[in-house]
Amino acid sequence: QHLPLYLDAGLRVYKLGEAAHVDLAEFSLKGKRRANLRHGCSRAEREGLSFELIAVERVPEVLPELRAISDAWLRGHDAAEKGFSLGAFDEAYLRRNPVGVLRKEGAIVAFANLLSTEARVEASIDLMRQSEQAPPGTMDYLFVQLILHCQAQGFQRFGLGMAPLSGMAEHPLAPNWHRFGRLLFAHGENFYNFQGLRSFKEKFDPVWEPRYLAAPGGVTPLIVLTDIAALISGGLR
Repeated sequence: QHLPLYLDAGLRVYKLGEAAHVDLAEFSLKGKRRANLRHGCSRAEREGLSFELIAVERVPEVLPELRAISDAWLRGHDAAEKGFSLGAFDEAYLRRNPVGVLRKEGAIVAFANLLSTEARVEASIDLMRQSEQAPPGTMDYLFVQLILHCQAQGFQRFGLGMAPLSGMAEHPLAPNWHRFGRLLFAHGENFYNFQGLRSFKEKFDPVWEPRYLAAPGGVTPLIVLTDIAALISGGLR
């Protein structure tokens, strides 16, 4: 809606990727298109997984379990906590929202906090982690259960977040920015699992919408992206 204002201000627009959301009025596990999700849910239940939404007032009770899962997840990925546009494990933050958990034999093996407002237009998740004991397909099952919960609560859509560098133009007149983005999307596994993230979100047959960065031309966009990366990672190394 504000694109003309950015252009009038002398800014250029650079595509960053696409954001996905599930239309909850249309979502169902029935039908051929959702067969893989349906079978995945059945397999998860055979593995003994069960879903529970922890209300805000009960979140402090499970924080020690969530902390143990999160710490182990970070060690297993040799990663540090991120910030800014990515969720980080912060107890004060997690206490503000309900948390969806998956249990196996009574123990929590995966969790994600649920972001929503009383307007009930869109819900989404931010921080999600799973333990080494979680069977394959655990996150698929957790997403499905959260989507179905929000659908039952009357929300309009469920946000799945960004797929960076996806949906770049492929025609011969595509700008260099798009060509670089396609190259990184296809061969940048050492930096980020671009294709894997897109494939995971595709399972839910979402609506994709482009997302852009508006910035001055020249080298400025690279400086801006470097600043954003520093904000997310907590500094430059």
